[in-house]
Amino acid sequence: MSDLRDAGMKSKAWPFEEARKLLKRYEKAPPEKGYVLFETGYGPSGLPHIGTFGEVSRTTMIRRAFEVISDIPTRLICFSDDVDGMRKVPGNVPNPEKLKDYLQLPLTKVPDPFGEFESFGHHNNAMLRRFLDTFGFEYEFISATEYYASGQFDEVLLRAAERYDDVMAVMLKSLREERRETYSIFLPIHPETGRVLYVPMKHVDAQNGTITFDDEDGREWTLPVTGGHVKLQWKPDFGARWAALDVDFEMYGKDHSTNTPIYDRICEILGGRKPEHFTYELFLDENGQKISKSSGNGVSIDEWLTYASTESLSYFMYLKPKTAKRMHFDVIPKAVDEYHQQLRAYADQDTDARVNNPVFHIHGHNVPASTMVVPFSMLLNLASVSGAEDKETLWGFIARYAPDASPDKNPDMDAAAGFAVRYYNDFVKPHKVFRLAEEHERVALQDLLARLKAWDGGLDAEELQSMVFAVGKEHGFDPLRAWFATLYEVLLGATQGPRFGGFIALYGVAETIALIEDALAGKLAA
Repeated sequence: MSDLRDAGMKSKAWPFEEARKLLKRYEKAPPEKGYVLFETGYGPSGLPHIGTFGEVSRTTMIRRAFEVISDIPTRLICFSDDVDGMRKVPGNVPNPEKLKDYLQLPLTKVPDPFGEFESFGHHNNAMLRRFLDTFGFEYEFISATEYYASGQFDEVLLRAAERYDDVMAVMLKSLREERRETYSIFLPIHPETGRVLYVPMKHVDAQNGTITFDDEDGREWTLPVTGGHVKLQWKPDFGARWAALDVDFEMYGKDHSTNTPIYDRICEILGGRKPEHFTYELFLDENGQKISKSSGNGVSIDEWLTYASTESLSYFMYLKPKTAKRMHFDVIPKAVDEYHQQLRAYADQDTDARVNNPVFHIHGHNVPASTMVVPFSMLLNLASVSGAEDKETLWGFIARYAPDASPDKNPDMDAAAGFAVRYYNDFVKPHKVFRLAEEHERVALQDLLARLKAWDGGLDAEELQSMVFAVGKEHGFDPLRAWFATLYEVLLGATQGPRFGGFIALYGVAETIALIEDALAGKLAA
């Protein structure tokens, strides 16, 4: 364990870099509460999206790294701001028009459009927990509705009333002039309509812990700030939550980064110590737009898991969190193959190298062996040329290529075969475009065809690759990638593809001969 701790203390992997910053927080004395608290926040205004998973996944990676270099116990809470008023109807729910009458009600008071839970907030919280449980995260779920109503935030809310002017001063500096006139850190819950009100305060009584305000109809009300009668605006809520729970670490997206000084200062005013932060870049959809949980653009967690393993998604989340990344379906095959490359590398690495390997941060000490004998990208090409409609078709080729492999002994491979068929039919097949070979390409393909007919070298992928390489060179393809582009476009209907020698070894020499003959006869581009 000491070797691992030593390796973690000098590792350049970003989870260890963040964990070491957190360790410095308690270098003089351990936390009075007895543990280090990691928090992730969730606004359940729409269905949980992949960015939500990324936040918990990455926080877990830092937590795991911290546990390697420290003996201080840790907790991770996932906090849902489900008292938030529904400001707009999400576009990705059934019968959205039925929700219009419930605008500005707390999400836990809005009917569930799916008809499964007692409210829309409860539904989205359940979806979040189901998604997180799928990945085996160790976390504690906290509902803002329960915390506000049960009085667990009362102490910090009373302090916010006492120090109202100080907190308001922080907030007003960040607001435009017209917004300052009506802004209040407190949002009352209307006693009759139940709506979250955005109204100015007429009076904040620090001694009695009450607020006085006029509702939209001009009626005056006085409510206690405790017991769930009010909630805090979202920026003050951030800082107040940190103070109330004594949060040590929270990460959030770049869109929050300019608010960090506000969150920190409010936390301090309310008697807390500001936590350590980590700001990550945003996920973008195929058009370069920010992924939004309310609009439902980009790839959802369920969609990723339709086409690839949970571990491949965790791997994608590990990569360069401070770099904006396109999060679309076309990133999935690369993530799957790179994940398995790292698994294979891990087995032979020393401790220093292992703590820098992404799979250590995904699995901790229990890194599994990869049972993938064929890359996922190759399976997609195989599905393409074989017209596979089920994974059993692919296994016919896999078993010949790797006779010792089987669905039972190679569960990664078996799952990937099923994913590949699904991915091919949904994303590759609709966009396949074959073209006819030009004259000099036909000559080269005819040469390749002749060499394959005379081939007696078995299914050695490297030897086949050398032969394919030699054909391109002899026929003057410069650069040589133009020859491989020809093979992909003419034979596979794709703009890029696998190492072609490996493809022949997997698909079969006789099958590749038939494929080239069909291409030369114009059958593929027909």
